[in-house]
Amino acid sequence: MRIRIDLAYDGTDFHGWAAQPGLRTVQGVLSDALETSLRTEAPQVVCAGRTDTGVHARGQVAHTDVAADVLAASAGRSTDPPLEALLRRLNGILPPDVRVRRIAEVSGAFDARFSALSRRYAYRVADAPAAVDPLHRSHVLVWPRPLDEGVLDAASAPLVGHHDFASFCKQREGATTVRVLEELSWVRRADGVLEATVRADAFCHSQVRAMVGCVLAVGEGRRPVEWAGEVLHARRRDPRVAVAPARGLTLEEVVYPVDDELAARAELTRARRPAVDVTP
Repeated sequence: MRIRIDLAYDGTDFHGWAAQPGLRTVQGVLSDALETSLRTEAPQVVCAGRTDTGVHARGQVAHTDVAADVLAASAGRSTDPPLEALLRRLNGILPPDVRVRRIAEVSGAFDARFSALSRRYAYRVADAPAAVDPLHRSHVLVWPRPLDEGVLDAASAPLVGHHDFASFCKQREGATTVRVLEELSWVRRADGVLEATVRADAFCHSQVRAMVGCVLAVGEGRRPVEWAGEVLHARRRDPRVAVAPARGLTLEEVVYPVDDELAARAELTRARRPAVDVTP
């Protein structure tokens, strides 16, 4: 049977999601907890978004496969349904900076990565002393100069749409950098923190933080409002673009289609995205 795992984590002390020998990662910690809970060999765990070192998540989604009899046996003497017992055991084993929020059986067509319709991230910045909360220091970037949210929005607008984001991605051989950015918008919260909402069908490596870093330079007045669009259309990494620090970034939500559309969505996502004309 396939199970969906909804989880949250503070990425501060993790070397990202993906398991790496000798390093503490979210995937590694979760796999170890599953191995202990299920009393079986560590199952393969697939996630919706492989977050980088220091990036947080409130709405990460993963899936794994487990034999029904193994799941039932793992419940032991518990009178709870096996999935409820597994949820309780996992949270008893996992460290405090990772929590499993929900576990549910899903269709075999569900793929946490390839079935996703969109991912939504938030990037949070405190640009004034009154907005800086020491209790949130690991999750909000402190910016030393004032930022104009109207300028941030104006600079972000040209990035929205179907583009080749090679200017904002770390290139990987054989991987496309074409994405559909559905939203990049900024609001100033009541507590003074600036919050960006970044939503797309998918993101390539370092894309969100590179876009945010580019736009922040505009928002503080160091670059003209047209600069982010110019960087995008160049389709090559610009050394003047500073990638924003990881601590301000949180994966907030992953959206999936209804069950009978899961397989089609996964097949579509696995297909290489076509090139697009990004001439200004």
